[in-house]
This record gives sequence, C-alpha cells and structure tokens, in this order.
Amino acid sequence: MTAFFVTGTDTGVGKTFVSCALLHAMARRHPRVVGMKPVAAGLVQTQDGWDSEDAIALRAASTVRVPPALDNPVRLPDPLSPHLAAERAGTRIDIHHLVACQRELAQHADAMVVEGAGGFLVPLSPEHTGADLAQALGLPVLLVVGLRLGCLNHALLSAEAIRARGLPLAGWVANRIDPGMAAADDNIAFLRQRLGAPLLADIAHSAAPDFRTVPIELP
Repeated sequence: MTAFFVTGTDTGVGKTFVSCALLHAMARRHPRVVGMKPVAAGLVQTQDGWDSEDAIALRAASTVRVPPALDNPVRLPDPLSPHLAAERAGTRIDIHHLVACQRELAQHADAMVVEGAGGFLVPLSPEHTGADLAQALGLPVLLVVGLRLGCLNHALLSAEAIRARGLPLAGWVANRIDPGMAAADDNIAFLRQRLGAPLLADIAHSAAPDFRTVPIELP
C-alpha cells in the first residue's frame, strides 16, 4: 500500500491540514484511504464523548471508517507534550502497540497517512520520541514547514534528524502560517535548494483554509 508519515517543524504548523489534503489527493487514485493519529494530546467534547480534533479531521478526509482504537489508539486529555500528558493520565505510550495498530489499519485501506504529534523529536515517553515511532513504522516522511521566523533552522534540523533514522524524506510542504513573514519566497527558495526533497505544495495563508482546494503533489 501507499503510506506516509507526516511530521512538522514544530507544533501548530498545519500537519493535520496537510495530512487531510494528502488524503484528498490520494482518494483520486485509491478507493480506500485512511488517516491515522497514533497519539493525540488535547481532547474536545463531542456528542460521542471526548475526542481529538485532529483525528476527527482525518476521519472526515478518509474514505473508509475504522474503529477509533485503530486510527487514534492513544487519546490524552491534556494539551501537553505527549510524555507529560501520558504521565498525567496515568498511562504510558507503547510504540509496539502503535505499530500493531498501524499494521492492522493498513489491512483496511489502499493508502494511508500517519500524522505524528508535534515535531519529529517530540517526547512520547522518558525513553522514546516521535522519531522512534517513525523509525518503527518505517514509512517515508513528509515534512510540513511552518513559514515563520526561524523555520530554516527548524526545517534543516528536522530533515537531518529524519535521514539520521534511515528514513527517506519523500517531500515537504511550505505552509505560510505567518502572513506577515518577511522574505517568505526567499526562504522557500533556500529550502528548495537545501532540503534535497521535492516541494509538494506551497500553501497560502487563509482565514478559512479548505484542504480540498490545496494543489498538493503526491510524493
């Protein structure tokens, strides 16, 4: 099957939005596409109980319905770093369990997007990070770069960390989250030269973004 792990240069850079856009693009080639949020920290009240906004969005962009225990196996109430949120919830994030859920979920789809939590090296436990999860999954990685001051350093460090784990950087997305950022085009041009991976989308800032309208290339 076709599958990608989506990470970002930081939290709040648009990983979920890009993941939904990627699922929407995949659905034009594959009848069964599904999104997965292995770890979500920070829940909202819904008519069905507490849930993750990221997982809800990914489900809306998917074409198959699966049990929440598979597409979002770890749901933590507090909007904190996952290792702290898990500690407060009295639980521990088990990477082997997350990988088993992803493998089972893959049986229900032709294409999949797995969205990480926070940045690539976000702590999941005292011993493990999101990089360990990505390495255990063994999927090509797509990097979402939130365009704001400091993004060049964050993007280059993230790309270096991804490759250090032996994972291919399948591509990256420029997300213009700061409409007032100076020299945004110059920053994108620099990263196109230095990241060594294709730019899959350049997402303009919008007050009401719609992932269905994003012209994103599939890696």
